[in-house]
Amino acid sequence: MPQTTATAPAASDFSHLSRRIRQAGLLDRRPRHYLSRLGAVAGLYLAGVAAFFLLGDSWLQVPLAACFAIVFAQVALVLHDLAHRQIFAARGPSEALGRLGGNLGIGLGYGWWMNKHTRHHANPNHEDLDPDVVPDVLVWSQRQARDSRGPARLIGGRQALLFYPLLLLEGLNLHLGGIRALRRPWMRHRALEGALLLAHFVLYLGALAWVLSPGKALVFFAVHQGLFGLYMGCVFAPGHKGMPTLTGEATLDFLRKQVLTTRNVRGGRFVDVAMGGLNYQIEHHLFPSMPSPNLRLARPIVQAHCRRLGLPYHEVGFLASHGEALRHLHHAGAPLRQKGRP
Repeated sequence: MPQTTATAPAASDFSHLSRRIRQAGLLDRRPRHYLSRLGAVAGLYLAGVAAFFLLGDSWLQVPLAACFAIVFAQVALVLHDLAHRQIFAARGPSEALGRLGGNLGIGLGYGWWMNKHTRHHANPNHEDLDPDVVPDVLVWSQRQARDSRGPARLIGGRQALLFYPLLLLEGLNLHLGGIRALRRPWMRHRALEGALLLAHFVLYLGALAWVLSPGKALVFFAVHQGLFGLYMGCVFAPGHKGMPTLTGEATLDFLRKQVLTTRNVRGGRFVDVAMGGLNYQIEHHLFPSMPSPNLRLARPIVQAHCRRLGLPYHEVGFLASHGEALRHLHHAGAPLRQKGRP
């Protein structure tokens, strides 16, 4: 991919764009939007809890588990906006609501996720600095494949085929990430975060054991957590997977670093709602604090600016975005399919 030093002209490329975005009022907060969105998500969550207890020990709980997966994912998307200060300008209300909705509401550690996501935004798709492309179970480049160890080396050669089955475990991985982070020295308010996570798991597992027979409880858990992980993976993967990765001392300026590693997803209002606005990933990475409903309004401004600079602006449909990600995974795992393996 092209390498551009962050010279004064390059830096001004973003300042010009930022000025236009501010003049258009697209960084202004949208309190009425978020009031209705928070109310809708909270209402669906509480309605789901009521339905769970009303249905009792019934196989009708299985479709309810699928609905809960959608609701949990929508809660997570609201938490994403909270973490970026899109709803409240102040840190206090953002963190308080984030911990209540994340740790207590869906068992996702807010402090852990915010630390991880902040590092991702600072260096998207950088193999050494972005935690989202660390070669843990999957490898994201042939260099990572050649250096891989453990699970990544074992499954990397067939990772494109295993991608969606592995996403069924992503919900559990998100829970475990928050728990493991409680031991990290950088974690703030460790006791509070731990107590809220513990309360979530006790209430969640206790409700399953109290209302459902063991077999139905196990099926509910598997459907809920599996589809939650699949949903989350399908929302976040299209933004960067399959786009160029960076290594070493990257010399791209901010505008190019964000645009060249990021992909937008077309699809209309349904996709906007389903992905929480993260289908406008380019705009989100350029302006993380921009309220998500404004991202689609910023899109033509950013697109025109990139066109004037001759900067590639990559946007495809939802299915095409997943196709690109899968082809990239297959390509990245190629060294592990060779005879003898490196």
